[in-house]
Amino acid sequence: MKHVTFTPKGVCSQQIDFDIDDDNKIHNVSFVSGCNGNLKAIGLLTEGMDAKVVMETLKGNQCGGRGTSCADQFAIAISENI
Repeated sequence: MKHVTFTPKGVCSQQIDFDIDDDNKIHNVSFVSGCNGNLKAIGLLTEGMDAKVVMETLKGNQCGGRGTSCADQFAIAISENI
């Protein structure tokens, strides 16, 4: 299992931590700062999902006209680590 710590850019969250197992499944997602309830929900909804599916689903999601979001940054973090 590979542990990833990612520093997102342009969003409220300051850090994203998650694991990718040998079958490319996502586990133990946690965000530091940001919209607590929404980010916990992302972690719960993506637990055990295929990393590529999560990446493709969340890629391009925007928040408040920023051109990115915590979910989009999570997709970027996944793309850099699969």
